[in-house]
Amino acid sequence: MGGAASKKLPMEDLQFLIENTNFSKQQIKAWYKGFMKDCPNGQLTRAKFLEVYSSFFPQGNAEKFCEHVFRTFDSDNSGKIDFKEFLLAINITSAGKPEQKLEWAFQMYDVNGDGTIEPKEMTEIIAAIYNMVGPQLAYNDPNDTPEQRTTEIFGKMDENNDGVLSKDEFIKGCMADQFLYQMLTADSSGE
Repeated sequence: MGGAASKKLPMEDLQFLIENTNFSKQQIKAWYKGFMKDCPNGQLTRAKFLEVYSSFFPQGNAEKFCEHVFRTFDSDNSGKIDFKEFLLAINITSAGKPEQKLEWAFQMYDVNGDGTIEPKEMTEIIAAIYNMVGPQLAYNDPNDTPEQRTTEIFGKMDENNDGVLSKDEFIKGCMADQFLYQMLTADSSGE
């Protein structure tokens, strides 16, 4: 194969993305063109993802948070993100409904993939967020540590007091608390 023909988005992928995202055919093609420019082999590697994502947070260290985001985007666990995985994730994080964003966020916080969020997992993600945004946010309040924040969140969300958050508890807790929703999904619009 090779050549220009292999650079075209397969029709079945285009159709799938039209049906499963909020993007138009033209938008999908534009995203694809940019993706292929940055990733000529059609695969976004962990290293390239970190390079691009880190540029958005020059004051902080985005590496740990990027690992979690990359893991969540890489739905087939291949170690690379193909265009479909990329656009589906972009769609949810940018244009998805609040419940979709929360389901995606739940996957990211459920580091070990067992269907619940343990305090250790939430602390790990919150610490990564604090490292990423840099000292200006992380050190505003010396009592606002990842551990303290996790304790507060679990106090509000863990309805059955079993020490872990189910997907249902996580989604209900975030939907009931605008601040938590915005913090845990990194969605400042709240929509």
